Amino acid sequence: MELFESFDTLLRTFWIVASISSVIFIIQTIMTFIGADATDGVNADFDGDFDGTDAPFQLFSLRNLINFLLGFSWTGISFYNTIENKTILILVAFLVGVLFLFMFFVIIKQIQKLAEDNTFKLAQTLNKSAEVYLTIPERKTGKGKITISINGSFHELEAMTENDKISNGTLVKIVKIESDNILIVETI
Repeated sequence: MELFESFDTLLRTFWIVASISSVIFIIQTIMTFIGADATDGVNADFDGDFDGTDAPFQLFSLRNLINFLLGFSWTGISFYNTIENKTILILVAFLVGVLFLFMFFVIIKQIQKLAEDNTFKLAQTLNKSAEVYLTIPERKTGKGKITISINGSFHELEAMTENDKISNGTLVKIVKIESDNILIVETI
């Protein structure tokens, strides 16, 4: 403790900020790996109107503050004896803190590129070909079924035709979607 008390006020401040932010960072990291914190700084820690922005993350979050403080404080400690001018030291520490924040944004942006939406949407079937699974009666007098592959998975969907009856195994093209989520098909 005597060593800590002998430090200059600025160096002591850097050490306090570094200690607190490092402990919080370690806790956040552990929580992330056990699944307790799934947002990774994507959401703001306060209520605010961010409508109209397409940013995938918010600038003001606890995680971003901790990342900034880590860069700021550890740079201040590392260069305290190297940079004599304290104003320049604080400026360099601030810039490194901003660099830490920027690096975090770049990493999160790269991770978000890995996300993939494979949700099946009926609109994806338009103008695609399918195979009749259950015979489709003529002129919308009843429903049949088709099988179609979308994004590598097969779907069995109800279908009708505006023309003549279509038998099992016939290839058809989906021309429109009725309001009841029934596909209108025609032979190819």
